[in-house]
Order: sequence, then C-alpha cells, then structure tokens
Amino acid sequence: MYRILIVEDDEAIASVIEKQLRMWGLETACIRDFKNVLQEFVQYDPQLVLLDISLPFYNGYHWCTKIRELSKVPILFLSSASDNMNIVMAMNMGGDDFIAKPFDMNVLIAKMQAMLRRTYDFGGQVTILEHRGAMLNTANASLTWNGQKIDLTKNDYRILQTLMEHKGKVVSRDLLMQRLWENDSFVDENALTVNIARLRKKLDGAGLTDFIVTKKGMGYIIE
Repeated sequence: MYRILIVEDDEAIASVIEKQLRMWGLETACIRDFKNVLQEFVQYDPQLVLLDISLPFYNGYHWCTKIRELSKVPILFLSSASDNMNIVMAMNMGGDDFIAKPFDMNVLIAKMQAMLRRTYDFGGQVTILEHRGAMLNTANASLTWNGQKIDLTKNDYRILQTLMEHKGKVVSRDLLMQRLWENDSFVDENALTVNIARLRKKLDGAGLTDFIVTKKGMGYIIE
C-alpha cells in the first residue's frame, strides 16, 4: 500500500482527496502543522506528495525545495493558479507534475498512479532515517542537518545507517565491524574505534554533539 502525504490547507479539499485515495486502497495523511511540513514528511516517509502552492507560513515552492534536499519522492503540485509561470516554477523547483484546481478526481488518480508506476515499478523506495533533526537518506547516502549537507565517507554512512536503523538500542562492535568489513575477517578492531572517532569529530563540527553514545563494554547507541 502506497503512502500519500497531502499538503493542502483547505480542509474541505484535503478531506475529499483523502476519502477518494483511501477508496483506491492508498494510505493517506494530511499535514496539520504547516510550520513543520518537513518534519511531518520525514516522520511519515510518503511515496508521493500532493502539494498545494498557496499555504500558510511558507508556500509550496519552499517545501518542495526542502523535500528535494532529502528525497526524490514524486511531488504533484495542486494549484488554482494554473498560469504558465506557476507551472514552470513548480517544475523548476523539483515538482514532477502539476494539476489545476478545480480538477476531476479521476484525472488526479490517473496522474498519481502513473507517477507511482514510473517511480516504484522501475526503482527502489527512498527511505529517510531521522534523529534529532538529522536526516540520513539511504537512496543517496547523504546526511542533512539544520539546512546543511554533511559529507560522509562510505564507512561514515554504514556506521550511521546501522545505528539509526537500531535507534534506541545498543549496537555491538561486532555488528558494526561486520557491516563495515563484511568480506574481511582480519580487520584490526582498533579500525572501528578510529572510524567512530572520525565520524564523531565530523558530527561535532557540524553541531551534532553527543550524537553517538558509547556504552562501555557493550557498543554504541543513538538515543
């Protein structure tokens, strides 16, 4: 079942869309806090976003740009402003398609189904792991925090991915070493300590202090 995030401040329109999508077997969620669209996007991890242009606080172009910093998820713009300039802006900001209000619900469903087929029949699902506002995109191995991208090495990414997948649980040194050097059984255990230290220094420099916590004699945890 695909998850659809509806970013529409007109409650009547959002309710109609939500009802129709559920009839088609789609899972839906509507944004309630329009100041924190990105946070709700990360928590829900949708496979398609319906995004209105005119929204409270920040417009749809702003949120499209923010989402694109983290994800390649399909974005379908909804707007009553269907002039060519708005359509061009929507596409330039990272949107995948545009539909003008008022729209026929069957046309909206058809467009969404086509986008979902193109994206997920021929490619993998994008997953974002989040902790303390830091967002790890497993599709492109990137880490974003506070509007900045933090460069990761291959080992940095594997360490963070493993710890964030087990958030709230202690991850043993053995498991981390297995994830980092799965084809080499002769790695010096100090190599993991060095990699963890380098990653911590990188995270501290970006402002993510105490992101990885050591549990003496047990391993590491993100809590």
